[in-house]
Amino acid sequence: MDKTTIDKILKPESEKTQKSRAAKVRAAFWKTVRKAAGHIPFMEDVVASYYCAFDPKTPTRVRGILLAALAYFVMPFDLIPDMLAVIGFTDDIAVLTIAISAVRAHITDAHYQAARKALEKTPIETPEK
Repeated sequence: MDKTTIDKILKPESEKTQKSRAAKVRAAFWKTVRKAAGHIPFMEDVVASYYCAFDPKTPTRVRGILLAALAYFVMPFDLIPDMLAVIGFTDDIAVLTIAISAVRAHITDAHYQAARKALEKTPIETPEK
């Protein structure tokens, strides 16, 4: 995935678009986490990013970046469909890595604590062999 594609995905959008992304993320996030947990080694960062994106104290620009990345993550059909074993989450990993790296200073200890608690309670799907 090239930088131009990632820049398009993470581009700040209108408030209306951000609200739409937030609704999509809220609706599909935990289901996607259960499916992707075995494929994304930094799932705690992803879940902490979710909490950061919905924290009213998080700056609007940061929320926009995180919501864009998380919306891409929850979409089942993206550049590489998530249904493809092993490689399905590679594009999601690239987008999430760049987004999290760009806003890491805004992801607080409280977001990480909430992520750890949530992951302890979240049943993880294991791929059938």
